[in-house]
Amino acid sequence: MSLPHAILTALLEKPSSGLELTRRFDRSIGYFWSATHQQIYRELGKLESDGLIRALPSEQPARGQKKSYEVLPAGRAELARWTAAPQDPKPQRDTLLLRLRAAAVVGTAGLEADLRRHLELHEKQLAEYREIEERDFPPGRDATEDRLRHLVLRAGIDLETFWTQWLRRALADFPGLPDGAPAERSART
Repeated sequence: MSLPHAILTALLEKPSSGLELTRRFDRSIGYFWSATHQQIYRELGKLESDGLIRALPSEQPARGQKKSYEVLPAGRAELARWTAAPQDPKPQRDTLLLRLRAAAVVGTAGLEADLRRHLELHEKQLAEYREIEERDFPPGRDATEDRLRHLVLRAGIDLETFWTQWLRRALADFPGLPDGAPAERSART
């Protein structure tokens, strides 16, 4: 249910076309909530048919011209209702962690290289978040909207910091781990 709310949030920040929303998801919202071009367009249609958004009238009628959307009062009310409602945290689901658990029974072959790749990706994402923080949140920028947006960015920074630290620790432990599965090791001895 969160994609429509992410779209409502983005449209309240700035009325946009589907293409502009897709680009904005790629540049900002996508750091914590991803959606494909098709998902965004499908959701725009639903939000419009539900009376939560409307297409803005275009200056020149033209076939194939992109539609820009704005949030209607019912959409703002829905977003406010959703924002105020309590929600439980979602359980952690990460395939890398599952693969490490599986390695305990089938062996670690190939995992060390992938841990290094994950570390590089998380370091790159952390650097990007810190760049955004430096650029968009200089000292003294403390309007309520800025503080809330900065909190979201700080969550991303803290998560990427966690992953980079955890991956470094995992890689430090890896050289002492055997490649083969436990059953294979005991059969050889």
